[in-house]
Amino acid sequence: MASLRDEVTGKLKACRPQMESFLARLVQIKSENPPGNHYTDCRDLICDEITRAGLDPIVRELEAPSSQERTYAVQTFVGNAKPVVYFHGHYDVVPVFTAQQFTPEIKNGKMFGRGTADMKAGLALMLYAAKVASECTPSLKGRIGLTFVPDEETGGARGSQLLRDHGILVADAIAMFTPEPTSGRIFNASRGAISMKITTHGKAAHVGEHYRGVSAFDEMHAIVNRLIELRSEIAKRETDFPISPAAARQSILLIGGTVQGGTNFNCVPEQCSFTVDRRFNPEESLEAEEQALLDAIHSAAKNSPSIEIFQRAPGSASSSDSKPARALAKNAAITLGEQPAFEMGPGLFETRFYSQLGIPAYAFGPGLLSVAHGPNEYVDLNLVERYAAIYALTAIDLLTKAQ
Repeated sequence: MASLRDEVTGKLKACRPQMESFLARLVQIKSENPPGNHYTDCRDLICDEITRAGLDPIVRELEAPSSQERTYAVQTFVGNAKPVVYFHGHYDVVPVFTAQQFTPEIKNGKMFGRGTADMKAGLALMLYAAKVASECTPSLKGRIGLTFVPDEETGGARGSQLLRDHGILVADAIAMFTPEPTSGRIFNASRGAISMKITTHGKAAHVGEHYRGVSAFDEMHAIVNRLIELRSEIAKRETDFPISPAAARQSILLIGGTVQGGTNFNCVPEQCSFTVDRRFNPEESLEAEEQALLDAIHSAAKNSPSIEIFQRAPGSASSSDSKPARALAKNAAITLGEQPAFEMGPGLFETRFYSQLGIPAYAFGPGLLSVAHGPNEYVDLNLVERYAAIYALTAIDLLTKAQ
């Protein structure tokens, strides 16, 4: 008699053509963010695939500024009312290097294209993992909730943040898993972020009469010098969470990711701007680090700069020894033949929307971080099938015993 594991893996092998077709059609949608394109197309395709899988899609029309396209989250559930294990993923992607990245191509068992690793393959495995889990264990003592969201690549304010703020994500949740590209590791913690654009102001004048002007560049230079001093202090702080290499343990302040200013070489610049991206470790406080940045800026500024904060999120962490963590690691080790390590992820993950509410939340997916945002992004299709099995078996483990 076949074991449950054999039944799950057999059904997923049979579903592989549907998973690959769904992934290929998702890759063809140019859902670049920024600016946030083709979200309606993604919504429609995801709803169609959910229906094709025999489930009922729920569309959440989210708020959006009038100048931007509306955003949509799509959900579906399998199993009974409660508790809930969430599979959570995003359908927006970073901008492409060339338009060719929107044409999926399979070579040597890998699918190439924008979003294959980050994380449209994850959306495919989520859906079919939930479908197979419910088929193999119709007596689940709870349900699997699938959530497909936009806007992750720019911080989630028009996606998961709205769902969390409206109380949609968390009812009776006992675990959350997101198949972000993690290169074989389980990310149980992530840094927080404060991202801002600073604009300094001056007065324009011809270079020959520079004394009539006020240089916004000089003002920017003074602020940058103070931030460089702050960066030296910040770099001495290291997280206690596992992460490699050693240099990745440092707290981070990136200055000047983008820099703009002036109108011509022979004109005193009236305006200059630059960005600051502060990525702080889970042990550090969002409020304290934000205040330290603002204090540094204002202490160096002669005039009042304009400050636009466009990303603001605390760090987060979940135990590597919780019941969901142990179930995920066990099934990963059996399926992949290697025990995955728990680490702090290098980026900002949507696990935070759950873990900040006390729900164990983990990122674990088949893609490689090293290719995720690059010109040759790909995912190994064999791993997509295996990770689908890991997700299905982990949900079954968590939902076949009374909580």
